[in-house]
Amino acid sequence: MTKPNKPQTMSYLRVSTDEQDNQKFKHDVRAYANKMDFGRVQFIEEKIKGKKNWKTRKIATMIEQMQSGDKLIVPELSRLGRSTLEVLEILKSAQDKGIAIYSVKENYQLNGDGLQAKMMSTMLALFADVEHTFISERTKEGLKAARAKGRMLGRPRGPGKSKLDQHRDEIIDKLTLGVPKAKIARRYKTTPANLHNWLTKNKIKVKEAL
Repeated sequence: MTKPNKPQTMSYLRVSTDEQDNQKFKHDVRAYANKMDFGRVQFIEEKIKGKKNWKTRKIATMIEQMQSGDKLIVPELSRLGRSTLEVLEILKSAQDKGIAIYSVKENYQLNGDGLQAKMMSTMLALFADVEHTFISERTKEGLKAARAKGRMLGRPRGPGKSKLDQHRDEIIDKLTLGVPKAKIARRYKTTPANLHNWLTKNKIKVKEAL
């Protein structure tokens, strides 16, 4: 009878080409693994150029080769993919194989121990925050490219303008996903009252989830 392989703990580290190396991420993952008593961690690192589909990246190979009972640690959920959809697809693929996933930053655990119900109840709000990370990344990359081309940056000023205008789509998405208005106001450095007035002025009516 073949002896089953010992469960392994792995970590996937994705960075963009213009970011620093992974030393801080490695430190955070090791500290988390020690706290959870997971033992030795094997790191798989990857630098991504452009919007490369996750199924052609190292993370897909990792999930294919890992076995039920193995653990996959990431420094934060946004490091799994470049969009919310990609992250969800990766999480589902890992879950289908019985791989436990842990995220250090969000303190997120998908480990098959009855946390599925809790995960579903918080999923929308959680991934709203993840999507904000993606948007911030894309904004920074766009600003960097614009500076490289010598373009003038900044939002035109004038009467009736609001700093919330440039975040209109993000705010509507968060409201649709059920993120509380108070949290949205904090995110964009304004007050709930100002946010309410801005929504009213722009005739934005989104029913918040219960």
